[in-house]
Amino acid sequence: MDAVLLNGQSLTLKDVENVARRGYKVEIAPEAKELIKECAESVRKWVEEGRIVYGVTTGFGDLASVVIPRDKSRQLQENLLMSHSCGFGEAYPEEVVRAIMLLRVNTLTRGYSGISLATLQQMVDYLNAGIHPVVPQQGSVGASGDLCPLSHVAISLIGKGDVVYKGKKMTAADAIAAGGLKPVELQPKEGLALNNGTTVMTAVAALCIIDAMKMVKNADISAAMSAEALHAVPYAFDRRTHDLRPQHGQGIVAENMRRLLEGSEIVEKYKKDRVQDAYSLRCLPQVHGASRDAIGYVKDKVEIEINSVTDNPIIFHRDGEAISGGNFHGQPMAMAMDFFGIACAEFANIAERRIARLVDHKLSDLPPFLVSDSGVNSGFMIPQYTAAAIVSEDKVLAHPSVVDSIPTSANQEDHVSMGGYSARKGRQILDNANKVIAIEMLNAAQGMDFRAPLKPGKGTRAAFAEYRKHVPFYEKDQVMQPLMLKSLELVEAGTIISAAEAAVGELK
Repeated sequence: MDAVLLNGQSLTLKDVENVARRGYKVEIAPEAKELIKECAESVRKWVEEGRIVYGVTTGFGDLASVVIPRDKSRQLQENLLMSHSCGFGEAYPEEVVRAIMLLRVNTLTRGYSGISLATLQQMVDYLNAGIHPVVPQQGSVGASGDLCPLSHVAISLIGKGDVVYKGKKMTAADAIAAGGLKPVELQPKEGLALNNGTTVMTAVAALCIIDAMKMVKNADISAAMSAEALHAVPYAFDRRTHDLRPQHGQGIVAENMRRLLEGSEIVEKYKKDRVQDAYSLRCLPQVHGASRDAIGYVKDKVEIEINSVTDNPIIFHRDGEAISGGNFHGQPMAMAMDFFGIACAEFANIAERRIARLVDHKLSDLPPFLVSDSGVNSGFMIPQYTAAAIVSEDKVLAHPSVVDSIPTSANQEDHVSMGGYSARKGRQILDNANKVIAIEMLNAAQGMDFRAPLKPGKGTRAAFAEYRKHVPFYEKDQVMQPLMLKSLELVEAGTIISAAEAAVGELK
């Protein structure tokens, strides 16, 4: 099995996907091991010297002024993790937990956190053995980092809490014994190193970005299929227009549309009838493009964060200093993921408007609700309702979490990011966008059938042909949901993207 080598500085989103979803193993780079050992030794010496270091020889949060006796420094770390393991809600999926552990190991390999190599190796062993802590989704305010969910990860290392191992939920103690491991004995600073940082929100964000790269292509393809079904005109995609407003994403979408629609007999026939389309077609480069640019911004922030040190205090052991700062604050991820949610919501929003046009015979010049003998058959009437319901949900979810802050820890931590929920609802909005795109594809393919014998463009023809291998033409009313679920499966798997790209080359 391939392995990802971790040094805290070179982790990529592809690495995250490989470890989280493909079971790649991980290793700590040799040079990182030396830094980890040096830093941990410095912390040990400081404790022996009786130095006052936040979270090492003091309490936490508003208890930072309480000095902890040297003989209780280890108990302090265990108590920290147990008391902070207080989450509610459904557990994160396995792939998210794997991403969390990967990112936590990666940041700690930088050698600025004071964790011992033995403790860090235990988390590596968990990843490689497939031991996955049960981590509740509710409980993080995004500063000091993701304290609550990370504590649920960390307590498993000392044999407490629950995990899933070989498909079964069990106690961490039982999984450790079954896996031939031993519970770790926490050293000074280690509990705080394990649970203080932006790792959970960043792990969710990283997987969102990976999946969004697929979603944006699906959105362009489904829009192009709708353009064929609605016999759109091509003028709005003219390169000259977009060169005069060189927004990056806008230009990419316009180019994708030109390539997908190239050679369309439908577009060629109808382009003389009118000079422009409704905004949901005419302005889709501007709308899709702006959302693409927003997602690109989020991607940049995530790529920085997965290789950053985000705990507190930071141990500059070679300088002999422990600096208490604010790198644990989730604001960069919180704002980015709120932006991400807005961007994904807009893909769904405009797609629903195209769906509405497809089913409205007064606007589409297609059979009412895209079915013959309408009246007896309701056809595609209600899938548009479903899309509208999902889009309406997104409008609520897209409200930024980061603008809210509830002070914690007796007002010591008086501004928090709420980044945990920013990331979680970003995931939900992305999933919703895929559902609406799947509904659009279902409607658009039905509309394209009614344009025969005229042939669609090179890219849309390939997309349509692949789609029809899995989802048949809707002749008369039947149970609709299985068709929608299959459409969603094709969207999420990237099946239609592969078909279109085989015909026109890789879409941007």
